[in-house]
Amino acid sequence: MVTVMVVEDNPMNMELTVDLLQSDGYDVLQAEDGPMALDLLKENKVDLILLDIQLPVMDGLELLDKLKKSSQTKDIPVIALTAYSMRGDKDKFINAGCSGYISKPIDISEFRNAVASYVNNK
Repeated sequence: MVTVMVVEDNPMNMELTVDLLQSDGYDVLQAEDGPMALDLLKENKVDLILLDIQLPVMDGLELLDKLKKSSQTKDIPVIALTAYSMRGDKDKFINAGCSGYISKPIDISEFRNAVASYVNNK
């Protein structure tokens, strides 16, 4: 089974994302912030991480930096799932180490296609 971690602090966004992933047959781990995500990753194998950029405690770019510097997590694809959608934001997140970018509000079809493309290319 493919496991996707969702790092999202907004309960409504988390619920929507988790519902979509579970309806497509993915196993889902949920983290509300960066430290929680890092703790879960110590004990769980994850195939893909969907990362909100605006997070409490540790922002998404700081978490991404930690993920990419760790030998345990550096090869896990990370998709920025964020409301940041200004010109240049996508490039900023890709250059920081994200494998992809999905803007909020989520387009369900685009979301499903993006997730499938990353888990099928592993």
